[in-house]
Formats: sequence, structure tokens, C-alpha cells
Amino acid sequence: MLKNKKLNYHHLLYFWVVAREGSIARACQLLDLAQPTISGQIRELEGDLGEKLFARVGRNLVLTDVGKLVFGYAEEIFKLGQDLQKALQGRGGERPLRFEVGVVDTLPKLVVHRLLSPAMHLEQKVQLVCREDKADRLLADLSVHDLDVVLADAPVGPLIKVRAYSHLLGESGLSFFAPQHLAEKYRDDFPRSLDGAPVLFPAEGTSLRRALDPWLDQQKLHPDIRGEFSDPALMRAFGVAGEGIYLLPTVIEQEACDEDHVEVVGRVDAVRAKFYAITVERKLKHPAVVALSEAARRDVFPANEGKVAAAQ
Repeated sequence: MLKNKKLNYHHLLYFWVVAREGSIARACQLLDLAQPTISGQIRELEGDLGEKLFARVGRNLVLTDVGKLVFGYAEEIFKLGQDLQKALQGRGGERPLRFEVGVVDTLPKLVVHRLLSPAMHLEQKVQLVCREDKADRLLADLSVHDLDVVLADAPVGPLIKVRAYSHLLGESGLSFFAPQHLAEKYRDDFPRSLDGAPVLFPAEGTSLRRALDPWLDQQKLHPDIRGEFSDPALMRAFGVAGEGIYLLPTVIEQEACDEDHVEVVGRVDAVRAKFYAITVERKLKHPAVVALSEAARRDVFPANEGKVAAAQ
């Protein structure tokens, strides 16, 4: 790639605009250039790099793997150029700190917001970029420094071939919620009242479900599982609609009651939801990661919660 040649930034600009717009025709309109000119410049860039940047699928242009790599760098290069122009014009001020976060898709959104909120209020302006996905894919992105941190409900497992460090942010017991008519019916004699009760649970294989099932067995409880969800937000939506009793970490109990207009059926402290910040560094360095870690331990997770108890 680029053997003894310098990168032609004009060619890179034309490639970037085509990739961003999704077609040469739209790029021609923006750049006010003829289609043969742009096509020729991109071919020259591909020749300089020794790689194809686009593949044609039907009538559409699709980025190759190398094209995606080059586009990522081009995004940074031309975004920096735009920031420079704004700064010189006195409109840009300080360049915001880009904070790229991977969020494992089994995390409750209310918890994620509480964890990330302190990072949004640093002295330096922060540009937050959140990406939600499965843990293995996010950890792969973290390993190549495409992410600054991954928020997860479990530490990095021994089977994950990624060099990363799991920092425990805190943990919480569980609160069980339901609309008023269900809460009044099942609140008495909690948690025994869960036996045969209609419930909505995290999907099998999730960290929380793996902690919940042994507790149910130990208590000899056999609830009527009406639904299983890998997405806590979807489970919450079904619960708010009255399809069954659902659960969330106690740490966000008040927000859930206020937003969903539901009541607490009971609380279980023996089953713990845990939350981790996973980084490639043993010691946290990114200012936003440090801020969320300190705030999590200081403000988000209480030191003590009540044992198994019925809601008052």
C-alpha cells in the first residue's frame, strides 16, 4: 500500500464524499464535478492503495473491508479539518472530547443513562457515541481501540480472546414491578407469592437469568413465565402493559416507578445485578471513563440495600 508514494488527499476527499453519500451521482452534485472525474480519481486512489475500495452489488456501491477501514480514517481526517475551520473562524471553541462507548444489549437503559451522565458534564465538552451490541462484538471493537470502554453486566470471560480488564462499577439487588392491580394481588407474602405468578424474565443465558434461576430453585418457586427477553427495555414495555410482573435493578427503582406508573411488588437482595466498565487498560485513563467510574461508586450504587422484603 502506498509504496514510496504520498497519499493524495483530493482523491481521498472524493472517495469520502461518495462513501458518505452512497452514490457517485449525489457526490457529483455536492462537489460540482462530472461523474467521470470522480470515478477516475477514485480509481487512481485504489491504484495508489493497491486495493479495491468499492464493490458493486446490483446498482449500488458497497464499501469493501478495506474501503470501510479507509472511510473510518477519512472521517477523522476531514472532521478534524472542519473543526480547524470552525476554530479559526472563532465559532468552534474547544474541540469536544470524543467518547465512544459500547453498551452490551442486556443492560437496562435507565442504568446506562445514570452511569454515562457524569461523563457528559466534564469541564471539557464531550461528544458521546454509543453503540449497542452483543458483548463479543463490542469487545472485538474494544481490542482494536474502536471503543474507549464497554459497559457490561459480566466481566470478560476466559473464553474471550481479548486482552481487557473488567472494572466493577457496582451491583444492585432486584425489584419486581407491576401495574397496581397485579402489585396489590402479589405483594402480600412476597417472595412466596411469585409461585405460580405471571412473570416476565430475562432470557436464558443472560447474566441476570443465570443468577436468578438458582435462587428460584432454592426458594422452591415456580412462577408462570409468560415471556423471556434479551432486551430489558422490551421486557419493561410488556410489563408496563400488564402482561406480567417484571424486574429491574433496585438502584433504578424510583425512576422505573415514576416513568412507568407501576408499583413495587417486592425486592430481592440475594440476586445481584452487576455492572462493569471493560477497558484495554488496567488503570483507567480516559477522563470520561474515570468520571463515570468515580460517580458510579460514589452516587449510583448504594452501599447497602434491604434484604428480601415486601414493598411497603
